[in-house]
Amino acid sequence: MDIFASEKTAEIIDRVQRAWRQTTESCSPQTIEFVGTLIVQILFFWVLCSIYLSLDAWAPSFSHRHKLQPIPRQPSKRDILQCARVVARNQIMSAAFHIGQLYIASHTRLNPSSYRVESSFPPFSEIAVDLTGCLLMREIMFYYVHRIFHNPKLYGPIHKQHHRFTAPIALAAQYAHPFEHLVANVLPISLPPQLLGSHILTFWIFLAYELFETATVHSGYDFFYSLARTHDLHHEKFNLNYGTIGLLDWFHGTDRLKAKKRVD
Repeated sequence: MDIFASEKTAEIIDRVQRAWRQTTESCSPQTIEFVGTLIVQILFFWVLCSIYLSLDAWAPSFSHRHKLQPIPRQPSKRDILQCARVVARNQIMSAAFHIGQLYIASHTRLNPSSYRVESSFPPFSEIAVDLTGCLLMREIMFYYVHRIFHNPKLYGPIHKQHHRFTAPIALAAQYAHPFEHLVANVLPISLPPQLLGSHILTFWIFLAYELFETATVHSGYDFFYSLARTHDLHHEKFNLNYGTIGLLDWFHGTDRLKAKKRVD
């Protein structure tokens, strides 16, 4: 049985590799990068957010049992629709930015795409090293940009929009001012694998993880307990838990609640 399972696994992997090879031979690197990134965004953000948002309808008792904040504080249907419109606008903007980036790259560089688009899969060791580097770089970029946006001069005109949801929902992960969406949501995820020269598949794995993580920590549920509760506390108290993996919050002492005046 084990030998049969191993053979089936090897056969599946071989089919996937052949399909990927055919894709790289028949499509341009720019098309592969843009379409693949869009598919990952749909699957790991929009579909996941829809699942979280639908829990109240098809599993109300389960949903209420796992909510981090009480029902009266939850956003209304009107708030959710407004959030969806803003998120869609931000994603259209980031897609346009991505198209512009690919256009410029194809006319100014030997490599026409932002990442390595090759017919072969990257080795597991390369994926592991690149993902570790991407996680650390994203933590650094996001933490300090996030701290800057909590400065009173920037909080009101820019970051306050994101904190409208003191009891956040999954879609609120990308509910933000367009400028904040670009420099806090898009660049800390897209730039690290570009700097590392990562394979496009490594970038998609990293993107999928980050979209899953940010939707989950904004979901308002206690799934993956420490992640969701930690960021939920940031939306409630405003002055702690600025990072993503907690490393720089620990280093700067912002993983503990301090008595600070809330910015309104």
